[in-house]
Amino acid sequence: MEFKFETVYDQKAFTAMAKTLRKTVRKKKSQRSHIFGWIVVVAAVLLAFFAGDEGFTLDFRTIVTAVAVVVMIAALIWEDQINGYVAMKRTLPGTNRSICSFREFGYCSETDMGKTQWSYDKPVLLAETEEYFVFIFSSSHAQLYDKSSISGGTADEFRSFIERKTGKKVQLVK
Repeated sequence: MEFKFETVYDQKAFTAMAKTLRKTVRKKKSQRSHIFGWIVVVAAVLLAFFAGDEGFTLDFRTIVTAVAVVVMIAALIWEDQINGYVAMKRTLPGTNRSICSFREFGYCSETDMGKTQWSYDKPVLLAETEEYFVFIFSSSHAQLYDKSSISGGTADEFRSFIERKTGKKVQLVK
C-alpha cells in the first residue's frame, strides 16, 4: 500500500502550519503571549485616556501609543498569517512544492532540491486540519500534506495507516 501527496507550500499552507504549531506544541507559550499582549493593549488605551490631570490629549505620545496599539492588535489577530508569511520567506528556493510517498517502512519527500527519506519515528506529533495532515517535528518545524491531492486511498485510510505506523494519535486542529 502506498499513499501519495502533492503539496504546494504557499501562504495558505504556511498559515495552516503556523496555526497548527500554535495550537499544539506552542499552545502554552501562545496563550501566555496572548494574555500579555491584550493586557498591554488595555493598559495602553487606559493610559492614553486617563493619564495626566487634563485627561485625553492628542499629542505625539498619544499618537505613538495608538499606532503601537493598532500594530499589537493586528499582530494578535493575524498571528498565524504573519508567522506563515515569515516562514514562507525563509524557505529555500525549490522547496515550495513537495511530492511525498508513504510506504510500509518509511516515507520519501521529493522537492526540486532533492529527495529525503524519513522514518515514522521522527514526528513528535501528528495533527490534522480541514485541508492538511501535519507532521510536527519541533516547535518550529513541520511538514504539511494536502488532503485534496491524496492518492492511494482516502484521508480516513491514511489517518489509520499513519497512526498505526507512528504509534501516535492524530490530533484534530480547528
